[in-house]
Amino acid sequence: MVRSRLYTLAMSDNPTTTVDFGFRTVRREEKAGMVRAVFDSVATRYDLMNDLMSLGIHRVWKQVYISALQPRPSHQLLDLAGGTGDITFGWLSKGGGPVVMTDINASMLSVGRDRATDRGFTGDIRFAVADAEKLPLPDGGFDRVSMSFGLRNCTDKDAVLREARRMLKPGGRFMCLEFSRVTVAALTPIYDTWSFKVLPRLGRYVAKDEDSYQYLAESIRTFPDQETLADMMRKAGMSRVSYRNLSGGIAAIHTGWRL
Repeated sequence: MVRSRLYTLAMSDNPTTTVDFGFRTVRREEKAGMVRAVFDSVATRYDLMNDLMSLGIHRVWKQVYISALQPRPSHQLLDLAGGTGDITFGWLSKGGGPVVMTDINASMLSVGRDRATDRGFTGDIRFAVADAEKLPLPDGGFDRVSMSFGLRNCTDKDAVLREARRMLKPGGRFMCLEFSRVTVAALTPIYDTWSFKVLPRLGRYVAKDEDSYQYLAESIRTFPDQETLADMMRKAGMSRVSYRNLSGGIAAIHTGWRL
């Protein structure tokens, strides 16, 4: 049975520095609230947002990603930044075991909870409002830790990666699906035009929120490229780190193990 209670867990208390918010620089303690406002704004239109940003291809990427997670009934999944539930639902649909689905944004998680109820999922889901940078969960509880299109919005990405590793059982695997750096030169001008000219206008006219879409386009460009993120995962203590480009590097799946 789907458990519908929302648990509110501890938030991060990192020291003050400046961090990126798209192309802007803001104080560290301001970013989480600013990101939260973006996703409060787009929560009910999140799937539309991803369709606009990827021309619908994110649905294919997620299917590839879910298959790569290798769902098994005996495996438990921690779905960080679970949003509206696509990865959790895909995991359960393919026979995966119990899930803890978290997001720092209660509005997003509420949408995910409602969608789970509407779909009649019988898998064991716990929903938790939680900061991925500082999870009040015991070490080594999960066979898989997933993060799909959420890492780039986190203030301290290194802390998230360390926490992801801490959550894994020995032999467990962390997987991250995220927008990344285009590796096909011919795609770059087309992608830039789409991101910075077309997407914000679509946000204005379709979702009635141009600023949030402008931030999201900028956040992709300030996110670490494939090799940089792989190196960050190694520094967080993960082993056998690898990545797979999707659609010419527009997105990538990163994998790391706790051995």
